[in-house]
Formats: sequence, structure tokens, C-alpha cells
Amino acid sequence: MSTSRLTTTSYVVLGMIAMRGRSTSYDLKRAVGHSVGYFWPFPHAQLYSEPKRLAALGLLDLEIEDEGRRRQLYDINQRGREELKVWLARRGEDPLQVRDIAELKLFFGEFADPDDLTSLAAEQIAQHRSRILEYEQIQHRFADRPDVASRLVPLGLGLRIERAALSFWEELLDGHRCARP
Repeated sequence: MSTSRLTTTSYVVLGMIAMRGRSTSYDLKRAVGHSVGYFWPFPHAQLYSEPKRLAALGLLDLEIEDEGRRRQLYDINQRGREELKVWLARRGEDPLQVRDIAELKLFFGEFADPDDLTSLAAEQIAQHRSRILEYEQIQHRFADRPDVASRLVPLGLGLRIERAALSFWEELLDGHRCARP
């Protein structure tokens, strides 16, 4: 199978189902929202379309319930596991990706009202403080769970990124970096 037809979202779906076992698209949406969604955001609608596509490619097995809500349950098969392993073994050639709307607005800030930039910085400070608190609570809640310890490692990087962003926006708000030309 050519992995050129697979996207990062494909691997998120394969990995989540490998980790969780049989899952509906709704199960995937919830699981992503409580895990990789913190550092790899993408439209959740893809979690409804991508499993169907992966099943059509022969990487997931699909079972449709005969009665009731007729939920569609996806499970990873051997081919899907092999594709996931190949992807995991590939060396990371891609640079860190940050998709930050506030940074984008700041880039075009010369066209904004200075009060809007001040509000943007204050909002970002509140958001980053909130996210830091959320990450610290997750670390505390799962600190004694060796079964999830490896999945907490990316959380450490997430905390460092959030703290760096918080520091940046605090300095910006304090006027250390926002002198307008």
C-alpha cells in the first residue's frame, strides 16, 4: 500500500483505534479531544470521514450494528497496524508546526488598533494560563498511572511551549516588545 494516500489524520485515527480498540467516530472525537487534540488540532469532522476512508483502503475493519442505533464500529486490522508501525518508524523530517491565530494577527498588527493588540495579548495570557493549569491537572491526575506514562511525555513539551508563549505575551503586554514603528 502506498502511504502517500495517508495523512497525519489517517495516522491519528489508526493510532487511536490501535490504542483504544473498537471505536465509533464519536468515540474517536472524544478521545482526540482529551489527548492529541491539545497539540494536533484539526477539524473533528475528519474523524467521521477518515475512518470510512481507511476502511475502504483495507486498514480498518468496519462492523455496523444490526439493531438499535446501528453504530459503525471501526477496528484496526493487521494491515492498519503495519502502516502505523511504518509511519512511526519514519524519521521526523518535518519541522515543528505551530498554528496560532493570535500570532498571525500579531504579524498583521500594523493594521490593527493598538487597543485591539492589547486586548489580544491579555486574552492570550488568560488562555495560556488556563491551558497550563489544565496540563498540570492532567499530569497530577495521571501521575500514578504507569499505563499512561508514555502518553504524558508530550504533555511536558506542551507545558514548556505554553509557558514560553505565556512569557512572550506577558512581555508584549508589558511593552517590552510592542513598540510600534
